[in-house]
Amino acid sequence: MSTVTPVDWQTRTAPQSAEEWIARATEVATVLATDAAARDHAGATPHAEVQLLKESGLVTLLGPVAHGGAGQDWTTAYRVVREVSKADGSIGQLLGYHYLWNWAARLVGTREQWEHVEAEAARHRWFFGGAVNPRDADVLVTEDGDDLVLTGRKTFSTGSRISDVTVLEGVFEGTDQHVFAIVPSDSDGLTFHDDWDNIGQRLTESGGVTLDGVRTPWSSAAGYVDKKFQPRIYNTLNVPTIQLVFVNFYLGIAAGALQTAATYTREKTRPWLHGGHERAADEPYVIDVYGDLTAKLWAVEALADAVAAEGQRLHEDPDAVTEQARGEFEVRVAAVKARATDVALEVSSRIFEVTGARSTASAEGLDRFWRNVRTHTLHDPVSYKRREVGRWVLSGELPEPTWYS
Repeated sequence: MSTVTPVDWQTRTAPQSAEEWIARATEVATVLATDAAARDHAGATPHAEVQLLKESGLVTLLGPVAHGGAGQDWTTAYRVVREVSKADGSIGQLLGYHYLWNWAARLVGTREQWEHVEAEAARHRWFFGGAVNPRDADVLVTEDGDDLVLTGRKTFSTGSRISDVTVLEGVFEGTDQHVFAIVPSDSDGLTFHDDWDNIGQRLTESGGVTLDGVRTPWSSAAGYVDKKFQPRIYNTLNVPTIQLVFVNFYLGIAAGALQTAATYTREKTRPWLHGGHERAADEPYVIDVYGDLTAKLWAVEALADAVAAEGQRLHEDPDAVTEQARGEFEVRVAAVKARATDVALEVSSRIFEVTGARSTASAEGLDRFWRNVRTHTLHDPVSYKRREVGRWVLSGELPEPTWYS
């Protein structure tokens, strides 16, 4: 973890407004930035980083004020994810996924369930992980009296290995009926594997998990009343909500890449010997590239903020969400996901054009920005996002709710 003097968050006045919480996220990012490259290289389990998120109050950002949460909305949560990701894309992803899994009870559960989960999560500063990968074979769910028993394996379980609670998902035996449940991460039969060894997002603990007869009470099955699921259109807002999480940590990583590269250019990059300038920062082509990349990034950030505001309006009245409103929101999310992917990949790659050959040294760590973006943007093909937008433009066709749309 960082070598800077730890911040005593407990003696600080707690933020109240959205702007103050975004400023708090910037403070957290400053702590993370001091040794981000070294921590990425080491690839150690981020226990201290998650503790930093807890102590700073960021984990309870969406939680109810009555139980110690900040009571902020999704527009602020997305901005917080973006700020943290400027310093460390892995920790930004972990925080964003935490927000989604924390909100899962509200998306899928009954009022009694989500009020209980949110109160407990805020009171105890739970950190959430999730083992929900739809491309794997389904986890099998069976009944045993008042309990559900889950058995199976998932390839990815981002954050679960360092979490307090984990969101599990499975299918009832002999049916196509899915069930979500939140269980303690130290539950018997739940084994997290230390097998995440990818080129990017190295600190996300996104390895596999085995469920060997994990038991949870029927009452934890989100959205079930008398063992029957109570469907709402709002249930399907989980995908566009987390896709916007992706968008914001992509944009944060891109912004961090630009900031880090600009510092390197000002302080270390040498001017070209035939360019006629004493500083690389005065080279016209260098200025042009930074201007081009910044303009593109700002444009997508503005779109992301606008789409987040549209989503927040849906979250504010869940029972009023219609298929039309949900579909139009998904199209907007698809559009910004496509743009964010493109700009983050371009920024994280092109910074080397204006930092120079010496900036590729492993000690500089500039490659981590591209590795992080490239790794996660493979989550689902961005061409399918563009197709969603194109079909809506040409025929008014709305995306069918799936695990990816």
